Amino acid sequence: MTTGARLLPAMPLDDFWAIVETAAARASAERPFAGRLAALLASRPRPEIAAFERRFGELHGALYRWDVWGAAYVIGGGCSDDAFTDFRAGVISLGRDWYERVLASPDSLAGHPVARGSDPEELEELLFDEEANYAAHRAFERTPGEEDWDALTAGGPPSGRTAPDMGEGFDFDDGDEVGRRLPGLAALFLA
Repeated sequence: MTTGARLLPAMPLDDFWAIVETAAARASAERPFAGRLAALLASRPRPEIAAFERRFGELHGALYRWDVWGAAYVIGGGCSDDAFTDFRAGVISLGRDWYERVLASPDSLAGHPVARGSDPEELEELLFDEEANYAAHRAFERTPGEEDWDALTAGGPPSGRTAPDMGEGFDFDDGDEVGRRLPGLAALFLA
């Protein structure tokens, strides 16, 4: 049952990124990012969790562009619509600095420490993070209260599937085109 359902504003950016970066810093193989994020969010009131989800949706939607999808395609050796959803969540999980780098130039992922490590393929494991998409909802379900998830998160930004301008599309299977648009990633993953 919804009590006092109202359209909530998105969480302030600084607060959002502080939560994401704390979760990332505490993540481990035993307790990955999404689990840490859900635990952090579960300590907050339900309206704050919903405000976090609204901000997550905005940032997630801003990554819904052809150039970002091309980067996901190259890193993942292909990338379906669902996988692209997971990739964008993974980019958010990297924190504010990397998110802004990717937003400015998806090819910047070629400079990520994991990509520059002994096995650049580990970048795929890091970035395709399906569970991160559901962390806020899972935290909300563990938190006491009468508020309704759908009511608190309704009317928020689209997940990106209806993004008005995805930029210029290109053929992700054309190695020459990918090499021109994403030279760093092409050198790591297509060579």
